Amino acid sequence: MADEKSQTEVHLSKEGQVATIRFVPAAGVNIFSSRVIGTLGTVVEKVAADPRVRFVVFRGEGRVFLAGADISEMRHFTEDQGRAFATNGHNVFNAIEALPQITFAAMNGHAMGGGCELAMACDFRLIVKDARIGQPETRLGLIPGWGGTQRITRYVGLGQARRLLFSGEAIPAEEALRIGLVDEVVPSAADLDAALQRWFKMLAPGSPAAITRVKRALLQRDEIAEFGKCFSCSDAREGTTAFLEKRQPSWATWEAQ
Repeated sequence: MADEKSQTEVHLSKEGQVATIRFVPAAGVNIFSSRVIGTLGTVVEKVAADPRVRFVVFRGEGRVFLAGADISEMRHFTEDQGRAFATNGHNVFNAIEALPQITFAAMNGHAMGGGCELAMACDFRLIVKDARIGQPETRLGLIPGWGGTQRITRYVGLGQARRLLFSGEAIPAEEALRIGLVDEVVPSAADLDAALQRWFKMLAPGSPAAITRVKRALLQRDEIAEFGKCFSCSDAREGTTAFLEKRQPSWATWEAQ
């Protein structure tokens, strides 16, 4: 979390099959205000509707990835305003989690509070070795409000989640890797691009439509329905036929739902 002023902007760029959503501070560090959350939600909607995109990367510029929510904005919230702020964040982060594409948080620096929550809404998390990550809300008399209390237990288990949430401790990247909160630690921000390319190459063989259905099954726990839907899409026929013919499959886009 951060209390310094920042005019964070959200920029969307696309290159081939990769969409990059980048947080750029005009001054200070990247933080989440209501305006930034609203802009992010609009950008995520655009990406979700683009069948040309297979991978979505969230990145930060400056000293940190994301330092959390705008403390100066929250300081005088009423209970109703707090509920609205949490609801807006939940809606956007749930939309990120539900994106049909494969998502990455490429963390160039510290990921605190809302920054950690955004990273946990992604499929995979890469972080530089000198960064820290955590949910420091209790040290401000708050709790995570954008899904952090729910998602963190999926990655680290209830015991570790209690330790991190109760203490508000920000842990080093290597410890985050050890307990399962992140997927890879890289030496520096300059190494994030090469790491992402390795991940793209590893994940490229899968059918985009099938991966979308796997994500839905994981979130909605309706594996039977999603399995059945595979056969309304050309990828199931193409994949099984390619296997029998001993060739590489040629996938359709994930648009075929």
